[in-house]
Amino acid sequence: MFARVYMSDVVRIPPNRLTNSLKDTAIGILKEKYESMISPELGYVVMIIDATANTVGKLVAGDGATYHRVTFEALTFYPKLQEVVEGEVVEITDFGAFVRIGPTDALLHLSQITDDYLRSDVKQGVIIANQSAKSLRIGSRIRARVTAVSLGKGAAMGKIGITCRQPFLGASEWIEQEIKKAKQPPTPATTKKGGGSK
Repeated sequence: MFARVYMSDVVRIPPNRLTNSLKDTAIGILKEKYESMISPELGYVVMIIDATANTVGKLVAGDGATYHRVTFEALTFYPKLQEVVEGEVVEITDFGAFVRIGPTDALLHLSQITDDYLRSDVKQGVIIANQSAKSLRIGSRIRARVTAVSLGKGAAMGKIGITCRQPFLGASEWIEQEIKKAKQPPTPATTKKGGGSK
């Protein structure tokens, strides 16, 4: 899930970076430090939206830079367990597919796609179900549920697992077919006429 979070930090601004406004310089330094970072508390830091820098900075002996307290707003993405997400298949492998959700890729393992037996063709970029002929290919839009989240500190990618093995999950065309089936009125059961004695 995407969220706007508010944080504060002390930013070191070297003299050669003071050519722009204090705010623009602080945002530039925060972008370098925080954007694309992964944190177990925040998830993926996508971008710095805004910042307010204290105009009164501090000097440190022997350092020509000024240090300013900055409060800032960031856009983050933190996938939650059991959350339903939508994404696009970006890679097909022998063991499943990688699906782009937000700023990162999640693993959709073959065992989590459907109940059917699946065949993965990496060269063609497609996974095909033997009995139902359902297929996933690079570019397919899917809806899935988050089943595993492991986010480390620093620049490590983190690991996200997803599943499509629940009703109304999977490729967009699969979901459309399920919705059509669900909307069809039930077929009336054939009733036998009673043959009682007259």
